[in-house]
Amino acid sequence: MQASVAGFPAPEILSSTADLAQLCERLKQEPFVTIDTEFVREKTYWPELCLVQLGGAHDVAVIDTLAEGLDLSPLADLLDCPSCVKVFHAARQDLEIFLHLFNRLPTSIFDTQVAAMVAGYGDQVGYDSLVSAITGASIDKTHRFSDWSARPLTKAQISYAAADVTHLRNVYLSLHAELEKQERLHWADAEQGLLTNPETFRPDPRKLWERLKARTNNRRMLGVLREIVAWREYEAQQLDIPRQRLIRDESLLEIAAVHPATSDALARVRGVTRGFAEGKAGDGILAAVRTAMALPDNELPRPPRKPDNAKPSTALVALLRVVLAAKCEENRVSPKLVATGDDLDKLALGDKNVAALQGWRRNVFGEDAEALLQGNISLAVDGKNVRLLRRDD
Repeated sequence: MQASVAGFPAPEILSSTADLAQLCERLKQEPFVTIDTEFVREKTYWPELCLVQLGGAHDVAVIDTLAEGLDLSPLADLLDCPSCVKVFHAARQDLEIFLHLFNRLPTSIFDTQVAAMVAGYGDQVGYDSLVSAITGASIDKTHRFSDWSARPLTKAQISYAAADVTHLRNVYLSLHAELEKQERLHWADAEQGLLTNPETFRPDPRKLWERLKARTNNRRMLGVLREIVAWREYEAQQLDIPRQRLIRDESLLEIAAVHPATSDALARVRGVTRGFAEGKAGDGILAAVRTAMALPDNELPRPPRKPDNAKPSTALVALLRVVLAAKCEENRVSPKLVATGDDLDKLALGDKNVAALQGWRRNVFGEDAEALLQGNISLAVDGKNVRLLRRDD
């Protein structure tokens, strides 16, 4: 048994299916459970899960997911339980792991990083900072970059891992109470919607070519790029290696431009070795190039839409930014959550299809932004604060 963490129950190390099943049955009866993971990913496409930490009212457990013979099905059942809220901090990577592991996302998710932004703790606040701000506790960062796949784990590593779910209980209770008092729980729910959609974590490989931002309007080149980028994604997944380790973006862009038809031509591409070009991977890329070259014109991708050449008034955008800052300060919510710089540009150009004009964001900022654009609001300084003055004030 390890030493307790900051007054919480001592962490229990679990490596058997029977012990895990008993723990998960207990936790399913609780209103919420805090969850974190430790993993390594430097040499793989998929994260290699090394530990799962679970925190309950009377349990703190560190599950050794690399233990021989361990069946994680009881954990999947816990994650499926709708009555038990699963509390994470910055949940995206954890959720990606569970989606890959169980082919489904956990139900009833609460992300304290999102909630903290809604509650006014700043943009994408880190776990250490949030724990300190809410509980006053300090997190030991010594083992942040541990090799979690190495065994045996040290006592210090186990204590560090357990701290990620022990303090999270108090953070969750405090944030939930604060948002409930502010009547903002539905704000957090709306922002967490992306985390319940598997497509958030499984982008379409045939759309990933757009991320490479090829500077061309040549649809044939874009067609080749689409096919070879999709090939790389599927191949990296099958081989479980990072996509950039398989072949880099720069090489794909050059292949798309020159569309080689032979291994000799492929080997002349920067970053492509002779061995790669003449091997199975080279055959795969050349096949993808041939597929793209045979496509009829009407099946080739079109260049991404260029942004409107119209440029918003710099001064007007600056005024909108002041209004945004003032309203977010007044409402104690992160400006980044309410409106992006792109949103402000669109508003200044008269675009109505902006998230800042919808839902709770409209109440916080959108209505005043529209009033400013219509000339019905002016700005004034009141001591150390900015005031919004309407015409009838």
